[in-house]
Amino acid sequence: MAIGVLALLGFQLVDSAFIARLGTAPLAALSFTFPLSFLIIGIQVGLGIAIAALISRALGAGEDARARRLSSLVMMIGGVTIALLGVLLWAFHVPLFKLLGADAATLGLIGDYWAPQLLAAWLGALLYFGYSLFRAHGDTRLPGKMMVLSSVINLVMDPLLIFGVGDWQGMGLPGAAWATVIAFSSGLLIVGLKLNRTDWLTSHQLWPEFLRSAGPFAGIAGPAMVSQLMPPLAAMLAIYVVAGLGETYVAAWGLASRLETLSLMVILAMTMSLPPWLGRCYGAGDWTQIQRLLHLALKVAVVWQLALGTLMAVLAPWVALTLSGNPDVQSELTLLIRFLLPSYAALGVCMLVVSAGNALGWPLRAMLLSSARLFICYLPCLWLGSQFFGWWGLVAGAAVGNLLAGFLAWQVMRRILSRPHRQAGFVN
Repeated sequence: MAIGVLALLGFQLVDSAFIARLGTAPLAALSFTFPLSFLIIGIQVGLGIAIAALISRALGAGEDARARRLSSLVMMIGGVTIALLGVLLWAFHVPLFKLLGADAATLGLIGDYWAPQLLAAWLGALLYFGYSLFRAHGDTRLPGKMMVLSSVINLVMDPLLIFGVGDWQGMGLPGAAWATVIAFSSGLLIVGLKLNRTDWLTSHQLWPEFLRSAGPFAGIAGPAMVSQLMPPLAAMLAIYVVAGLGETYVAAWGLASRLETLSLMVILAMTMSLPPWLGRCYGAGDWTQIQRLLHLALKVAVVWQLALGTLMAVLAPWVALTLSGNPDVQSELTLLIRFLLPSYAALGVCMLVVSAGNALGWPLRAMLLSSARLFICYLPCLWLGSQFFGWWGLVAGAAVGNLLAGFLAWQVMRRILSRPHRQAGFVN
């Protein structure tokens, strides 16, 4: 999963690097779309968390027939939900991006890019739900391989569609979205064929299962989606603050956002692969194994992110030079890398605790922790820093917010693991 996440997030960073070669304006336009793109991803991940949790619990309890019914239901419900969200985001994209601070010229660039990007997001969501089924059944190899394959396809198509070939001048910014459409369509075709060869789906007894599982599913998916929607909402507020400083800062912030997700690849891989394992232990009542798994995961998160963050802080000027050709953007991005990446050790702890909470029957606690991370720790520190010290203060404030969130999550996890049977509430 770590290899797959690296490939998937790597091609998103490659998108940004290619678009940066088009100029600061297209890169700033792309950066404005990140919060709404994260909104879609947040909902699909929230649904995916519920998928993995309920199916893995059913499998852990030996209810294979129910697992098949749940798999079929979530694929249908998830696809329709993301499609409706995409239609709404297209219908209201102009006022939404104006609220984020985009001017008329930027709105023109966004308008050409947003429709194919929404199509790509829907295809990516369907692909993600398919990955969730494989992960719930203990297969992380196929999702990892497919992430690598789709990344390679995107990497090949990006320069062709953005810059063109021969006499064809290319599409510019929309070319990046169409490259993603092609990559995700290819992956979805292969995953669909693989699913067709399994016995994980069924068309029988879906309505009774829906009535039975709607409550437990909503009990997990609702708080999980709210937790996942908090980061895009916080990202919208953060980019609003950054936009007040100027277009160069927005461009640097957008590149740092892509670099953030790439640097968190191991954490993201664990948030995908750990919950099904925890869910099976939860279904079997094996709390000793749950405690061992979580302690190991938190140790790996801290050690890995500190080592990576320190290395990236040293290499920050060269990384910025690779990602942007604009000297001003390079300077601001270097500062972001040096402050933020080491602080992701604490952020990783918080992400794992939230993920574990959703898998272990504590979705409300996970949602509250996610909310506290963003709206008590991260955004206030970021805003206060920008008000008193400008760009430097904003960057330092974001790093301090991550550290506070990590400390809070560690205290929450220690308290929960000290009395697991009393804290947990089993969800059928």
